[in-house]
Amino acid sequence: MPTFVDLFCGAGFGARGAVRGGGVPLLGLDAWGLATQTYKANFPQADILTEKIEDVSARRLGSKYRPDVLLTSPECTSHSIARGAKPGLEKSRETAIGIVPWVKAMEPRWVIVENVNRMKKWDRHDELVQTIEGLGYSVSDLLLNSADFGSAQARKRMFLVCDRHGTTVDREDLLGLVNPPRKTARDIINWKADHPVALLRKPGRAEATLERAERAIAELGRGVPFLIVYYGSDYAGGWQTLDVPLRTVTTVDRFGLVTWKADTPYMRMLQPDELLLAMGGLNEHVLPHGTRREKVKLCGNGVCSDVMTAIFRWISLNQAKQQDAA
Repeated sequence: MPTFVDLFCGAGFGARGAVRGGGVPLLGLDAWGLATQTYKANFPQADILTEKIEDVSARRLGSKYRPDVLLTSPECTSHSIARGAKPGLEKSRETAIGIVPWVKAMEPRWVIVENVNRMKKWDRHDELVQTIEGLGYSVSDLLLNSADFGSAQARKRMFLVCDRHGTTVDREDLLGLVNPPRKTARDIINWKADHPVALLRKPGRAEATLERAERAIAELGRGVPFLIVYYGSDYAGGWQTLDVPLRTVTTVDRFGLVTWKADTPYMRMLQPDELLLAMGGLNEHVLPHGTRREKVKLCGNGVCSDVMTAIFRWISLNQAKQQDAA
């Protein structure tokens, strides 16, 4: 069973997928205390550090932890389209280069780097890949959509899957290991929960929200539930049906569920337990700490579990082959 150290571990959604794929967490590190609290609640056997990676000695920890896999998800906000037209903060981007000392110190067989797909346009992306290759790794540079791997969310992300023994992997290899059912936004809605709702056309409701709703109702007809989608730049009219995967979960409230009582539309925001399902947490993962807003942020900062399950199954198979050959 491949052991792993989890840098920028967040609430542990990536680790959840890794564990399902056969992985064993040794250490989770993140600068946000709420994230590491949540990680510990889900993986009590793992050690936890609440620090920025630049404030921790990779060499010191490398003498203690010798994982099979170094799992990393560097800061993505400065690469993300969610920032709109704001210029990216280079210091945030540099956290990706910051993983290199950890690779050198821990010498794992595999290194995984996850980030938003726009990281491929970063002017140091090729430098990062070449640096990892220079350390003796073969690098598979993949663009994967979590919806293809059984998630109820369409979340496209870049994954660098790096192996010191020279093997490579592609999207089709990974899909062949999971054979998932296709899920949609409808699958994550908790229809039985008594979440408070309000009239869609209540006084003070933003005109832009009502315009999104009118576009959806014109397309679907009255009486059909749907989601109003805030933020982002998908040019899709600001709404989506429940019969396709949820659009990308972000760190802020993005999805308003519109339902009907008789001929009257009501609305509520999706709740953390529903977003947790969209991230692939299923019934195994918990968010026991933090406010509602903080739990939304924990989900939006996460790595979809379903994709990581496939990657770790591939790693586990390769590790087993190596052990059999020995």
